[in-house]
Amino acid sequence: MIGTLTQHLTTLAPSAAAAVARAAEDAPVTDAGTAQLVLAAVVGIATIVVLIVWLKLHPFLALMIGSAVLAVVAGIDFVDAFTSFSAGLGSTVAGVGVLIALGAIIGKLLIDSGGADQIVDTILGRTTPQRLPWAMALIAFVIGIPLFFEVGVVLLVPVVMLVAKRVRTNPILVGIPALAGLSALHGLVPPHPGPLLAIDALGADLGLTLGLGLLVAIPTVVVSGPLLAKPLARWVALPPPTSVLGVSERDEDAPRPSFAVSVGVVLLPVILMLARTLVEVSGSIDTGWGRVFEFIGTPLVALLITALTSLVVLGSALGRTRDQVSKLVDSSFAPIAGILLIVGAGGGFKQTLVDSGVGDVVAKGISDANITPLLAGWLVAVLIRVATGSATVATITAAGIMAPIAATLPPTHAALLVLSIGAGSVFLSHVNDAGFWLVKEYFGMTVGQTFKTWSLMECVLSVVALLVVLLLGLVV
Repeated sequence: MIGTLTQHLTTLAPSAAAAVARAAEDAPVTDAGTAQLVLAAVVGIATIVVLIVWLKLHPFLALMIGSAVLAVVAGIDFVDAFTSFSAGLGSTVAGVGVLIALGAIIGKLLIDSGGADQIVDTILGRTTPQRLPWAMALIAFVIGIPLFFEVGVVLLVPVVMLVAKRVRTNPILVGIPALAGLSALHGLVPPHPGPLLAIDALGADLGLTLGLGLLVAIPTVVVSGPLLAKPLARWVALPPPTSVLGVSERDEDAPRPSFAVSVGVVLLPVILMLARTLVEVSGSIDTGWGRVFEFIGTPLVALLITALTSLVVLGSALGRTRDQVSKLVDSSFAPIAGILLIVGAGGGFKQTLVDSGVGDVVAKGISDANITPLLAGWLVAVLIRVATGSATVATITAAGIMAPIAATLPPTHAALLVLSIGAGSVFLSHVNDAGFWLVKEYFGMTVGQTFKTWSLMECVLSVVALLVVLLLGLVV
């Protein structure tokens, strides 16, 4: 994936690609021994955990400081402490940041146009009360593809509570399936930031990872969503809601896109990227049509095509002026500024791990311990996730540590390693995770009830996803 991104960046932005290449060539080196490098990894990661958990420092600053601490302890001259960090930040934003920005545009237009509402209303309108948990999982699965997790929660949880109010049922019964769908996509399926970052760090193929990610996500959502919701609803018996937090009144006379158009926009980048992968697998990449699919299936191009399409079908086609559409695009960037900074800083931390030699030492230790890389990646991500509460930081750190091992894996197992790390990154959301409190407040639960529902669901989801990944590792 790194090579592919570099190739496209060279075509689209030669000066940026050259700058990243020069920065990589100037990376500092160290001749520290194994013990010193292991100590550097422990101290660097511990610094990040302490800064985030105890001092409540923003993850961007924590990752930046942790990278410098790791570099210095590893024996890199303090003058060069940020050299690898800067190179990694630049290459990560160049490769992943643009994709996140394009995804934000698509998500903003989908919500503002009423396309997300159209998908929800259409599916719910054709669903019996007995099948509502499955319908909510399907809605979350479809809508969650282009939306960031927090946006999906804010969008869907009020719908969940409204449905629970209408049918007078426990909101856990319809809420857990929706949360499972959003969480699975957040951890396993690009273009979400975590999977994109892991793909870039591990050199995995995006189309292959996307296809396998969807394959893993489906049974994972089924088990941790509708099937798990029934016992959880019996365990935590919440009354049907009498009011719904966060539901805003929408002008029913305002035009909105059809169900087919809304779903088409959501699935378009997925279809384009999977089509490229199928062409590559079939060996038709050198044909005329193969070259076309290779181009339009490139992640950057696929998302750009989708973003431009959404400007038309979710913007001007609904009567919005060019100025209004432009303002919508502009407003889509502010919410992702923090995400871009964290992702970029994570890339810097990953590059520091690689350049200092820490990644090679840890990779050798894992190899000597005879732990399968898929399980090792999951375990590392779980430890960082539980300690920091951040799925993104867990993905970043685990990907950086596992990068040397990924280089020795075949393409399918490199993609599965991305998914195992993603599965570990969503394990046990608890009090140090903003998502924990978001779910608690929306559902009106106590801390204990939130642990029994949301936190338990995240654990089940993480373990089921790992088991599916391990099973796929035996057959692909």
